[in-house]
Amino acid sequence: MFFMGTYTPKLDEKGRVFLPAKFRDRLAEGVVVTQGQENCLVVWPEDVFMQEAQRAQQTPLTSRDARDYARVLFAGAEQTTPDKQGRIGISPLLRDYAGIVKDVVVIGVMDRIEIWDPAKWAEYSAGAQAKFADLDESTD
Repeated sequence: MFFMGTYTPKLDEKGRVFLPAKFRDRLAEGVVVTQGQENCLVVWPEDVFMQEAQRAQQTPLTSRDARDYARVLFAGAEQTTPDKQGRIGISPLLRDYAGIVKDVVVIGVMDRIEIWDPAKWAEYSAGAQAKFADLDESTD
């Protein structure tokens, strides 16, 4: 199953977010929430996170980039299971990293979900959509 689409739930007073209903079956066994690039949060199905962890584990410890990636990926990671209503808690540490207060944008990105602050998503998305619109790999 690929995750896709854009959704705009809100955090509740306990820092929980409702995951989109059509994602819930795939995530019912557990998820890992961690820091992502561009200051978003990444929600991985637990099995997909373990695959990513194995890839990170296979990189040489002599590579500074590999060490940096593993440190950030694991230091901010939190395992959780969605509750019966499909909510997951987002810790204050992760909310601060992503700049999330109340409103969020949840997007499906193939094998993972990303959670964004709406203003950061709008800024990122505008630039990415402009690049996408102009994408041309032809060699005339």
